[in-house]
Amino acid sequence: MSARVETLPSGLRVVTDAMPHLETASLGVWVAAGSRHESAGEHGLSHLLEHMAFKGTRRRSARAIAEEIEAAGGDLNAATSTEHTAYYAHVLAVDAPLALDILADILTESAFDKDELEREKGVILQEIGAVEDTPDDLVFDLFSAAAFPGQAIGRPILGTPERIASFSRDAIGDYLGRHYASPATVVGAAGAVDHERVCAAAQELFGKLPPEGARDRAPAAVYHGGEIRLKRRLEQAHIVIGFEGLAYDDPDFYALQVFANAVGGGMSSRLFQEVRETRGLAYAIHAFHWGYSDAGLFGFYAATGAKDVAELTPVALDCLAEAAQALSEAEARRAKAQMKVSLLTALESPAQRCEQIARQVMAFGRVLTREEIVAAIDGLDIAAIRAAGARALRSKPTVAAIGPVAKVFAPDRVAERVGAG
Repeated sequence: MSARVETLPSGLRVVTDAMPHLETASLGVWVAAGSRHESAGEHGLSHLLEHMAFKGTRRRSARAIAEEIEAAGGDLNAATSTEHTAYYAHVLAVDAPLALDILADILTESAFDKDELEREKGVILQEIGAVEDTPDDLVFDLFSAAAFPGQAIGRPILGTPERIASFSRDAIGDYLGRHYASPATVVGAAGAVDHERVCAAAQELFGKLPPEGARDRAPAAVYHGGEIRLKRRLEQAHIVIGFEGLAYDDPDFYALQVFANAVGGGMSSRLFQEVRETRGLAYAIHAFHWGYSDAGLFGFYAATGAKDVAELTPVALDCLAEAAQALSEAEARRAKAQMKVSLLTALESPAQRCEQIARQVMAFGRVLTREEIVAAIDGLDIAAIRAAGARALRSKPTVAAIGPVAKVFAPDRVAERVGAG
């Protein structure tokens, strides 16, 4: 394993993975500040701050940032998630110092120009509107809200129009000062990079990050389960039915990942074969398992016509319940193989590798070797995989649905169908 991790005197962590056969480099900065770190009055602020980072600094205008990185043939982007915010770039190896300089500039010297702020609020309002018009995205927001009611972890990352409109420059600066601190930040680099050079540059460029930020951790997530239905005049019903999943440090995390892949991770999975291929009840159906630092969500998504809702729901739930009792060795082998290919594919891409090692350092304080991950997957026996699925199905169900949803099962009927009632 070529990944190296170093903690600088400021508390900033640097992780690199040199891939000498490449001529490009991916670099990024990951900050442990996402939507679940927001108070109710800050809902959507993490995402707004991510947008504002590209809207000009004391050294560069918004246009200069775009022109400088693109003049080098590179690209620059960012993303906000529930538990962190990431800013990243992909460039030729010779331009890695430029990429780090721009990343540091937007994180430590953003101007938060008043006019740019108002324009970007408008952009985010359009983004929120786009989600409202995309039921296959919106239904997952409803699912999280039903699973974690009244909690930041269950709120949509984008925020609400009313809250976004209320944010001022001072609110952004206050949030930045409390959460964007050296110990909460990881600088990652993969591809044609040199560890010592990246560390030296990071120490110089990110020196303005405060040594300490907010001492309070995000509130612990408490899974409740529940139901949210949104009746709309749509051709299809968009349905997510799920259960409590596992945190990514739970001993059974990989077992539930394999279970999710086996029941709905590919064209050979039970859900795809039974619901789509055999019965023709849905065009799209898949299972998922999302792990957070202290919680998780497991379930399936399906889109189907109004006339097929009543049949689809019990058939899909039967697939889950039967797999928890009788998943076969062959199904488990296929699911494991899919997971290992995904892992190894990420190792071949500098951008994916950069994200992978940075997130592992944030989550575990170190980089997990491919050998230990593969060993953890291969070491799972069929009993452990079935047990992880059964454990999830015993939790209180969560149901979210948009469209013609009258015949979607309520949580109590879901529990009865999977044998948990």
